[in-house]
Amino acid sequence: MTAEDYSGRVDELFERQLRDWDTVRDNYAALDGACLRTLELDDALIVLQHNPERRRSAAARLDDTSQPCFLCRDGQPAEQEAIVWADRYKIQVNPYPIFPRHLTIASLDHVAQSLASPTRVADMLALARALPQYVVFYNGADCGASAPHHFHFQAGIKGLMPLCDEVSDPVMWPYESHLEGNNTGFVGCTRCQGRLLFYIHTNNEPQAAIYFARLYIAMLGVNEHGREPSLNLLCWVDGDDYHLLLVPRAKHRPACFGTGRGKLLVSPASVEMGGLWALPVQDDYDTLTAQQVSDIYNEVCIDNATAVAIIDHFLTTEKTLPL
Repeated sequence: MTAEDYSGRVDELFERQLRDWDTVRDNYAALDGACLRTLELDDALIVLQHNPERRRSAAARLDDTSQPCFLCRDGQPAEQEAIVWADRYKIQVNPYPIFPRHLTIASLDHVAQSLASPTRVADMLALARALPQYVVFYNGADCGASAPHHFHFQAGIKGLMPLCDEVSDPVMWPYESHLEGNNTGFVGCTRCQGRLLFYIHTNNEPQAAIYFARLYIAMLGVNEHGREPSLNLLCWVDGDDYHLLLVPRAKHRPACFGTGRGKLLVSPASVEMGGLWALPVQDDYDTLTAQQVSDIYNEVCIDNATAVAIIDHFLTTEKTLPL
């Protein structure tokens, strides 16, 4: 696995795409002027962003396979460049950004969105190391991924998702929240304003992958539909420390999803779980309240009983797994 820092190459990619691709130049310029406002959920911060260009992602029909895959080369504009990483992925500028620097990191092969292979999370950890200024994130096929038929990560520049800073505060993780740990780090569980969170913090990269694998197996153990567990996953590196934030999901979209009176066009994904809500509809941006955000988190995230079942399974899985 490559340990090379790709920050410089990615910066050069952005410079070229902003210069040569009108869609990227226009949409990143529009994002620079996007309206922002904040909501407070007790000790948690939520940032709202009015972002009309995210309508296509929020409203995407996940069962529509009639159109060319926009992550495959044949389905992409001629202007779209890529940096190949580890001979398995291509790093590309996301032309419909939420972040001032927003990347899509897609598999070179057209394979389904799934973390079932242990190498996927190992790749995610290595990507976070290769892109130390970014948070790398994964949306499950039914948890915000707009291309569930083609495996991909995304990455956004650090500093915009409040939850990433909030969970990094040791105060949030008293000893009783730790499920397991040692002198290299720990895995913990807590509920934060409706979001049930599993958090892995360690300076040992293989240990981070093992903790995640055990959580994934535990989620499979309580999974009733036989598919990949529904989840969002965020990963970043801070110095020598690896951070993985796992948010198990109960639902893909809230009951209020849609447009028109009483509806909200938001399909919660990793970014929303991280506390940044990209809202394409002006009225949604203007009127969304902290109580609505809390209600949606409670609706789409798992309940305490499911969390207890996952924890029970986690504590009985092997502490060392082949990766």
